[in-house]
Amino acid sequence: MSRITTVTDDMANNEQAELFSAIKAKLGIVPNFLRVFANSPDALKAFLGFHHIAGNGSLDAATRERIALTLAQKNECSYCLSAHTAIGRKTGLNSDEITANRQGDSHDAKAAVAVKFARKLAEHTGDVTTAELQEMRDAGFTDADIVEVITHTGINLLTIF
Repeated sequence: MSRITTVTDDMANNEQAELFSAIKAKLGIVPNFLRVFANSPDALKAFLGFHHIAGNGSLDAATRERIALTLAQKNECSYCLSAHTAIGRKTGLNSDEITANRQGDSHDAKAAVAVKFARKLAEHTGDVTTAELQEMRDAGFTDADIVEVITHTGINLLTIF
């Protein structure tokens, strides 16, 4: 049971209904966490904007899902684990990779650095070391990529409530 009202289609005002329509057109459904965000249409619009940025940047879809899986496991969010396992499979992640991601690692050397960096961001509330940033750069990540990992980490933490 949600502790915050989940806005249903029949209770949505015009602005919420328009947002739901746009989400349905893109995803086919409106996930419940977005229905909770809809209590504040401005918050929902902000989330959708961040989600667009994170989904259209330089990080590939598989790496984005690897990050989501490690954060879902860290935060013990079974809903998130289920969703990101399914999405991860669609990006090509296999069971062994998903298991590694849930443990904060990856079989892909470059992706492993990003997953570990995202986990450190979450564990240390954004306080990462210069050495951890350098490890990202040494693995081939640009500053733009690093900002996207930070953004993606924030988005995933935002949706775990």
